[in-house]
Amino acid sequence: MSYISLTDEDRKKMLSEIGVSSIDDLFRDIPEQIRISGISGIPAAVSEMEASRIIEELEGKNCIFHESFLGAGAYRHYIPAVVDEISSRSEFYTAYTPYQPEVSQGTLAAIFEFQTMMSRLTGMDLTNASMYDGATALAESALLSIRSNGLNEILVSSAVNPAYREVLETYAWSGGFKLVTADTENGVTDAAAVKKLINENTGAIVIQSPNFFGSIEDIEEFSAITKESKINLITVITEAMSLGMIKSPGECGAHIVCGEAQSFGNYLNYGGPFAGFISARSSFARKMPGRLAGKTKDIDGEMAFALTLQTREQHIRREKATSNICTNQGLVALRSAVYLSLVGNRLRDIALLNHNLACYMADKLEENNIPRVYDAPFFNEFLIKVPDADAAFKKLKDHGIIAGIKANDYYPELEESLLVCVTEMTSIESIDRFISVISE
Repeated sequence: MSYISLTDEDRKKMLSEIGVSSIDDLFRDIPEQIRISGISGIPAAVSEMEASRIIEELEGKNCIFHESFLGAGAYRHYIPAVVDEISSRSEFYTAYTPYQPEVSQGTLAAIFEFQTMMSRLTGMDLTNASMYDGATALAESALLSIRSNGLNEILVSSAVNPAYREVLETYAWSGGFKLVTADTENGVTDAAAVKKLINENTGAIVIQSPNFFGSIEDIEEFSAITKESKINLITVITEAMSLGMIKSPGECGAHIVCGEAQSFGNYLNYGGPFAGFISARSSFARKMPGRLAGKTKDIDGEMAFALTLQTREQHIRREKATSNICTNQGLVALRSAVYLSLVGNRLRDIALLNHNLACYMADKLEENNIPRVYDAPFFNEFLIKVPDADAAFKKLKDHGIIAGIKANDYYPELEESLLVCVTEMTSIESIDRFISVISE
């Protein structure tokens, strides 16, 4: 569709048609004392040619990095070319939400495969498709728990990704439920502290594994705490690649598993779009937000796919809607499905490669008197103790290396720590270069 700007005459005609004299009349219900009369600091309009020149100047200020050790919820993994090829096909790329099964079998089949593979990896009965990202998936999981048991106090480990907790706090503020924070000990959630915080209003315990520090949590220990009670154990996964190697949360006793599938076939894209998901036991099926694609048979007895249990805000059962999230990240979920279909059982090999490279880096750093902050088991991410983290960060940046993140940006007590991550995209040479520079 071509863009055609409105003329002043067009605006007058439209305003007249709806019975107002100016654009401002559309906002009469907003009290004048809280209206913004103008916004300062915005430059005057420029031509397209001038705008292009300004953007080129800004591009010239970009830093060029040769190696990255960033993680903390967004992970750089290798994406086979076939993922781009299939996901960019017009029948997928231009399609929106698949409402009508008679014209959307391909999209519905892809969603069904995504759900099936994520359910197997998490060890749960069902998975939705899909959430905006891992943070909103966690927030929606908290609401799912509240709907299931009516208990509105959520106990959250302080080792859960801080960005996820911020989104959860926003939902708690608007949704009227309470959050209680549990402390950590040696880089993992303190189970004894969790037990002390539980009361008759506690409806869920939220544990991330591997957690924000990269440490692997003992999910079975927290599962034991919730037994013989109504408390739901919610396990958060931000690094989905770990599911290829670590025992699934479902096997460990989790009731709800949520998080981020970005690691499977999706680029970092400056932070999005990502592929959030919620997996759960079958008892949560009728309370799940998002979409569930089911496999059935058509009138001819042939295999067919359709959306099922559609308690959503724009469907016929909208009064029973479980969420206001009214789109699905179909394209990013498709990319994850293609990636997992292609990789298959080799996912474990890739996960092991991640872990082995991370172990190599941790051992080499130790040899150079740069120890890990915590000795808890890890997957592909860990905290290192650096005497002057700011200076180390700058030195690595000067050498074209993204050092990871300074942990004290999120945890003030971790003043001399860097959180570093290694994936299959990190070469041995890159690790050695990192160690050479930081050792100075």
